[in-house]
Amino acid sequence: MIGTIAAVLTTTSFLPQAIKVIKTKDTKEISLVMYLMNVTGIFLWFVYGILIHDGALIGANGITFVLSSIILICKLKYK
Repeated sequence: MIGTIAAVLTTTSFLPQAIKVIKTKDTKEISLVMYLMNVTGIFLWFVYGILIHDGALIGANGITFVLSSIILICKLKYK
């Protein structure tokens, strides 16, 4: 139960930022290096989940990867 709540919170925590960036196109205060590292790390967790056949890792990191990637793409596009 605790793990599920933690996964839902950490996964959905990127949603408000992604929505804000899409609406405002303002990425000035977002660190490019941090998001490059974050998206890479999340992608590696996603791959690891695939390798060990862990649905929770695959699902949570797949969603987080998409949301973080949207923010990263906007950062690169609107800088």
